Amino acid sequence: MRSFLGCACLCLICAFPVLGQRGPGGGRAVKPPSTSRLPSPDLGPTQGIFLSGKVVVDDGSALTESASIQTVCRGRKSTETHTDSHGNFSFQFGSRSDPGSGVDFDADSAARSVTARPERRNLEECELQASLAGFSSDVISLAGRFVGDQSADIGRIVLHRMASVQGFTISATSAQAPADARKALSKGQDQARKGKWDDAEKSFQQAVSLFPRFAVAWFELGQAQLHKNDSVAARHAFEQSIVADAKYVSPYHTLVQMTLREQSWREAIEYSEKLLALDPISFPDVWLSNSVAHYVQKNWPSAEKSARRGLEVDTEHRLPKLQYILALTLIQKQDYPEAQQHIQAFLSQASKPEERTEGEKVLAEITRHMAAANLPANQ
Repeated sequence: MRSFLGCACLCLICAFPVLGQRGPGGGRAVKPPSTSRLPSPDLGPTQGIFLSGKVVVDDGSALTESASIQTVCRGRKSTETHTDSHGNFSFQFGSRSDPGSGVDFDADSAARSVTARPERRNLEECELQASLAGFSSDVISLAGRFVGDQSADIGRIVLHRMASVQGFTISATSAQAPADARKALSKGQDQARKGKWDDAEKSFQQAVSLFPRFAVAWFELGQAQLHKNDSVAARHAFEQSIVADAKYVSPYHTLVQMTLREQSWREAIEYSEKLLALDPISFPDVWLSNSVAHYVQKNWPSAEKSARRGLEVDTEHRLPKLQYILALTLIQKQDYPEAQQHIQAFLSQASKPEERTEGEKVLAEITRHMAAANLPANQ
């Protein structure tokens, strides 16, 4: 049984991306600049409502990381676009692209949000907010702001630092960087958005040579090097980013993903626990990573604890694999009834055929053990 579960757990890990993802629930996790844009669909004569505005931090800190812009309509949350390097955003309400804004678009988020809602929504029942790891956002009601089809500047959406969070996706060292270093960083980010990774790497190297404590520039340099499949150089850049600013969480996140891919379990535990000590709220995927690494190391209590904590912070239930890994840890302590509950929850949430296949195998094993122990199966 344990041999089978070990193989299943490794299959779970293989699905983890190295170049980052959007952190469920708590805002933006580490993600390289997108190079894909989608054309605006023809919404017919009713299209035309454009919303624009700016995201700012309550203490005046520069927004060095892109924030997600989300609408919430009748309780349903949709990611519409992301801010540019200055915190500005613009998007067409009800469309899956943000024409004219100059902001790169996350195609995966767009596809999900479009299929999850109608093209035209009742503005009176919608709100607008920003999402960034480590911060809470003001919520802007859209009720009464429009008459017919028109465009509107929403104004500022203010982000507030969470009291329980010590680490942020905004580095304190950015404000200390000289103008030439900030210019080189901005140039590199623009080159990265266009997929010019050689040029971007040179620009980021220039930025860190001008200001060696430029944590964001070190992180961007590592991301560019990952795109060039130079993982050794990338790891060094991420480590230098942490040296420059130990509370900047982005390099920790990518190092967690890299060490999982490399099956360096102790390092994965080390980096994930450092990140979670800085921000235990915004990264349910890191709780999952930590749980998986502990599980492979046969530290069942720690694996169970992390999986349960991940489920607590994954308020939108975007990571069904947390249910999966928790079920595996419960099997190790022979708590088959609760393990069955969690694997059934996983199967109800999982969307990929290969995930469902693995889940069905685990459920069959649990059912067999419950029958052998004369335990009643959950309905």
